[in-house]
Formats: sequence, C-alpha cells, structure tokens
Amino acid sequence: MKVKYFDDTDTLYIEFRDSEIVESKDLDENTVLDVDANGNVCAITFEHASQRTDVRQLTVEGIAA
Repeated sequence: MKVKYFDDTDTLYIEFRDSEIVESKDLDENTVLDVDANGNVCAITFEHASQRTDVRQLTVEGIAA
C-alpha cells in the first residue's frame, strides 16, 4: 500500500494494490476510484485533498509482521 500527496496539485493518491487498472470511476467531481479487471479497488484519488482530508496527519495502525 502506498500513500502519496502531491503538494503542487493538492492531490492525495492512495494505492491499495499494484494491479493493472482497467476502469476509473468518478465517485464525485473530486474523487476517483480505480479498479482492476476483477472489480478490486486498486486506488483512490482525492483532489483538493487539504480541504477534504487531514493530509498533514498520517497514522498507520495494524501493520502485520
């Protein structure tokens, strides 16, 4: 899993799995969900992230050994 924040565009990209994306679904005008051929969620993109999320605070819980 990867979390990337692009300050220049205020975009937050969260990649859940490294799979080939076959479809991008607009959830709203500022949120895109990327899915693979099996319908698995691969990533989500948030535009205007600093207004819609707490991008300056990242907490990771439950990391498997």
